[in-house]
Amino acid sequence: MSHPRKPPAALHPRNRHQGRYDFAQLIKASPELARFLIVNPYGKQSLDFADPEAVKVLNRALLRCFYGLKFWDIPPGYLCPPIPGRADYLHCLADLLAEDNGGEIPRGKAVRVLDIGTGANCIYPLIGHCEYGWRFTGSDIDATALAAAQAIVKANHLGDAIELRRQPRPLHIFQGLLQPGERFDLTLCNPPFHSSAAEAHAGSRRKWRNLGKLDPKRKLPVLNFGGQGNELWCEGGEAGFLKRMVAESAAVAGQVRWFSSLVSKAGNLPVVEQALRKAGTRDVRTITMAQGNKQSRLVAWRF
Repeated sequence: MSHPRKPPAALHPRNRHQGRYDFAQLIKASPELARFLIVNPYGKQSLDFADPEAVKVLNRALLRCFYGLKFWDIPPGYLCPPIPGRADYLHCLADLLAEDNGGEIPRGKAVRVLDIGTGANCIYPLIGHCEYGWRFTGSDIDATALAAAQAIVKANHLGDAIELRRQPRPLHIFQGLLQPGERFDLTLCNPPFHSSAAEAHAGSRRKWRNLGKLDPKRKLPVLNFGGQGNELWCEGGEAGFLKRMVAESAAVAGQVRWFSSLVSKAGNLPVVEQALRKAGTRDVRTITMAQGNKQSRLVAWRF
């Protein structure tokens, strides 16, 4: 395994979301954000992050302000991801592609990217196309999520850049999804974290308590960041999903330059590393990422 490419606790240098949110700028792009602002106990303007509607409106404002999107919305209860961290993942992948291109990031629709589990939010294709002009295929097993993502794609006239595809075999990842002769430069994924609905619920409760620490009298909503069952948990949890992903990637090794996935739990890295060795990979990278106090990592591999 290689060492992290950059020190933790800092967003990627090309990430547009450095420092604190500029709420004045965001409200100018999306005035509806103003009603969700609060003054925190330190006397600074902040967002009511415990409110799921506030998180969704913040994402909408960020996508309008920084990426020029005219429309973005997701159905109630679907995952609403933190945009700065998602952008970081894409920038790190761009660096990987640059290594094989004389240090220059390849841009444009000739670069094809497969997003495993694109969700209703379609975040990776939206940001990746805006930043680098890449052409995306977003896959999911959830028809409702794909319909919501398609509405975003259509409203922003991105149909020639983002294709959405339903995985017909819910227990598989690449199998049954890639077409014969189809090639991708990258695959990316934010796998389900938990191994059961009960574990996902307990994790959500911990998140609510953390968000409510500044005001213990506050009644927190049911789930501020949302997430359907298949977005939050799967059999075997994150480690089980990643083992299946690595095993299936070997079968389509000739169709993909770089496979990759986020690994939220550091304790799962040894499991992933063992699976990668067993699969016969020739090149594996572990790249550390951080947003504020939250640290995560991505693993990329090729055959």
